[in-house]
Amino acid sequence: MTQDPEALSDGTPSPPTCDPSGSATSSGNATDSGDVHLVEVGGRTLWLVGTAHVSQRSVDLVREVIERERPDAVCIELDAGRYEALSQAKRFEEQDLREVLRKKQLATLMLNLILASYQRRLGLKLGVAPGSELMEAARVAESLGIPTALCDRDVRITLRRAWQSISWWQRVKLVAELAASLFDSPEVSEEELARIRDQDVVTEVMNELGRMMPDLKRVLIDERDAYLAHEILETPGRRIVAVVGAGHIEGMKARLEREERTDLEAIKAIPPASPVWKVVGWSIPLVIVGSIVAIAFTQGPEAAGENALLWFLANAIPSGLGALLALGHPLTIAAAALSAPFTSLTPLIGAGYVAAFAQLWTTPPRVSDFGSVGDDLAVPSRWWKSRLMRIFLVFVLSTLGSLIGTYTGGFGVLANLVEGGAAG
Repeated sequence: MTQDPEALSDGTPSPPTCDPSGSATSSGNATDSGDVHLVEVGGRTLWLVGTAHVSQRSVDLVREVIERERPDAVCIELDAGRYEALSQAKRFEEQDLREVLRKKQLATLMLNLILASYQRRLGLKLGVAPGSELMEAARVAESLGIPTALCDRDVRITLRRAWQSISWWQRVKLVAELAASLFDSPEVSEEELARIRDQDVVTEVMNELGRMMPDLKRVLIDERDAYLAHEILETPGRRIVAVVGAGHIEGMKARLEREERTDLEAIKAIPPASPVWKVVGWSIPLVIVGSIVAIAFTQGPEAAGENALLWFLANAIPSGLGALLALGHPLTIAAAALSAPFTSLTPLIGAGYVAAFAQLWTTPPRVSDFGSVGDDLAVPSRWWKSRLMRIFLVFVLSTLGSLIGTYTGGFGVLANLVEGGAAG
């Protein structure tokens, strides 16, 4: 059963009431909108405050509910990393890019930056920084001496599980849509945000996402619903206020009402890459090396040497050109060109990571580059001016060049093997 408390003038909650829809109701305050839902279960009272992450109205609503109800604890839809980033206790510029490159997480970082950039530009148009309502919940709770609990799953785990959950074609579509968002200028008013927060619209959006990419919705929404509900149930206290995105409310309510716990370890594990892709990854070098060896036996060492040179140049030239187009350092261009023929023969590391590390070493980013990365992403002309963005460009363009070289060189070597066999 979902209800909404009404605070009396002396700050004492009055008996809850419930409207036919199950949404929170009250008179004379922001909860009239249905953004606050109350669940009573196991002798505990849980207020779920559904928010939009770039809405001033959500900021005001969060403050109002916490100050009125004075709960035993406040749960927030943040993980430790996002909380530190939003509170500026851990700024983006403090990240060790060498460690990011070593762990081959540059692509994940880029996706995260694209999402953050779009949300930041949306928030700027409304005069509200992304996540303001979450930080407002923490600030108000601290001022009132109320404990807070960070209840969301680590965003890095969520992104990696999401990426692993979809097919290669879906990944291409997703990246294309994210790239398009870089140039999209979001024009959203508070009235439109209010419409988006409406439960029926949110449910419709989630259902559409589920139809398009069921596995992606499962990771981004369903698993986090379960994770958030579990953490809220585990939070000490009989009166809890939970501040979460509106899209999580429906899935969380059902789990909370059932007092449903979840195996957190199962939904925090990163699924291993499909063995099929491991086979494909190692089959390319085996085919190329095997073809050159076969050419050596059937057409002679000279022909084998020519095909080895073909493979080398086919990989080196486009990868080096990619680094050149990114305006990489001369040593970066050389690193991209010289590494591509060899990294293409192993799935363990790509030429893009070698080139990006070389660019980081030769031209480390300035502090100002980190501070402006969100704005730089939205303006293509700035990509080549920022040292940080140039590292991303080096990574993307040299990787693309290496992929082109791998298939061009591979087809060339196979074609020569077939032609030589036919001639023989």
